[in-house]
Amino acid sequence: MRSRGILKLRDFVGSSIPSGQEADKEMSGRVRWLMFLRIAIVTFLLGLAAFIQLKHVGPLQKSYPLPIYSVIIVTYVLSFFYFVLLRQISGLRINIYIQAICDTILITILVYVTGGIESNYSAFYPLVVIYSVLFLSLRGGMIIASLGGVMYGVLLSSEFYGLLGSFYDVQRFYSFSPGHVATKIAVNIISLYVIVFLTSFVVEQEKNVRKLLAEKEHAFDRLDALHRSIVESVEAGILTFDLAGRIRTFNRAASEITGYHFTEVFNRNAGEIFPGLFRTIQALESGTDGKRENRRFEMIFSGKAREKSILGFSISPLLNSEGEKVGEILIFQDVTAAKKLEQEIEKSKRFALIGEMAAGFAHEIRNPLAAISGSIQLLQKGLELNDTDKRLMRIIMRGKDQMEAFLKDFLLLARPGRGERERLYIPELIDDIIESLRNGPNWVEGIEISKSYGNLRIVRGNKSEIRQAILNVILNAFQAMPQGGSLQIECTAVSSDNGKEYIQIGIYDNGCGIKEEDMEKIFEPFFTTRDKGTGLGLAIVRRIVESHQGKIFIESGVGRGARCRIILPAD
Repeated sequence: MRSRGILKLRDFVGSSIPSGQEADKEMSGRVRWLMFLRIAIVTFLLGLAAFIQLKHVGPLQKSYPLPIYSVIIVTYVLSFFYFVLLRQISGLRINIYIQAICDTILITILVYVTGGIESNYSAFYPLVVIYSVLFLSLRGGMIIASLGGVMYGVLLSSEFYGLLGSFYDVQRFYSFSPGHVATKIAVNIISLYVIVFLTSFVVEQEKNVRKLLAEKEHAFDRLDALHRSIVESVEAGILTFDLAGRIRTFNRAASEITGYHFTEVFNRNAGEIFPGLFRTIQALESGTDGKRENRRFEMIFSGKAREKSILGFSISPLLNSEGEKVGEILIFQDVTAAKKLEQEIEKSKRFALIGEMAAGFAHEIRNPLAAISGSIQLLQKGLELNDTDKRLMRIIMRGKDQMEAFLKDFLLLARPGRGERERLYIPELIDDIIESLRNGPNWVEGIEISKSYGNLRIVRGNKSEIRQAILNVILNAFQAMPQGGSLQIECTAVSSDNGKEYIQIGIYDNGCGIKEEDMEKIFEPFFTTRDKGTGLGLAIVRRIVESHQGKIFIESGVGRGARCRIILPAD
């Protein structure tokens, strides 16, 4: 990521020189390059010797090729030996010392067979000294420079004093003066030491640069770790996309909210993940006045699991170090719960208003209703009514009872009673409700009822209210199965995340079900799909359950029946 989809700073500044085992591995690679370079130089010398032999260039053409061929062949053999030695000896310094000493000896032999003091191949000594300093530091370079200077001096001195004959032409007289020979040796030795100090200075500067780079990299790593820690710790989703709309970063919270991993969205167009995103951004930018709040918007998002949620977005331009816009930063959060909370608050406000209305409504209606009811009862006792008048009187009394029931429900919806709470045995309450329904007018023939009760079945609450809530849900199930069906009632114990015990009352039917567009309205007061319904049944259930610190959940669909779960705290 890239961890968790966050770009690292080192992606922009590069990496520094490795250390430890990686450094040893790199050094071993450099030694191999040294071997290949040696072979390349020797191959060049081989070609040069062949050219001299074929073209007869210079006075040494007769005796020159054979000895130089021999030196070149020996160098090839030693190069192979170095490769084998590199695998056998773990210490690279020993290997470099062996190579440097052997190269110094071979160069001395090459100088001898190609003219001694007149040979131009003494220029190879500095090459050996340079790589000795690079691999063996100042001390190693001084040792090899001293060895090269001594061997070159011994060679020229031996030639001058006649201890070594001229290899290339036995008939030639040695005509160089002592001063010339001494100058040649001194210049060679001094140049080698100068090269040692200059090279060591360069190497030291390189080490300082490497150290500085390592410190900078460490600082960048710390900054990178801080950057990733901050971005990954933010609970809001953060993604960036370039000017082409391709996603470049995607943090942990973004993955959790959307359900997509960084590898699934990297380099994809942001509009594929959030359909309509760019159209919304374009609309915002066309009407923006520069204020930040105008860069905020909300969208309905279907995640990877196709679960719809509401996301709140905030978009800001992504600028580079020169201040040029290179993309956009999109910060988003799942505000579904907040929106639901807003809806709940709005409903609570409506319930509060209904409560105020109910108090006045009850005061204005109850007294006249009681007077009417009493008057009718007195008239019934003092009058001799025919059958028609008796039927009309019964209609009046039934209307009065319906108004009283409606008023009672209305008051219960607005202000659930705060009567005495007691221990309630749920199975006994359910059995009582079923028995009363079986002997009442709301019973539907052909409905098969199955009951299942768990071990923990006691809650503490207002008996009449809990009974009313369960009764209303069962009545709704009956009304959804006018031709009969199956009704399953369960009572089970459940636990919350904090370990608190609850009782879940499940009431499941296989009736006609509820339309998807009606699911959001079923708990609203006065919403009903039946001609004779008041729309207060489920609203009352929810009001009662919530007043007992419980929850109610309903799942349904057309033709799939309904599954209602009432969850109340266990006693």
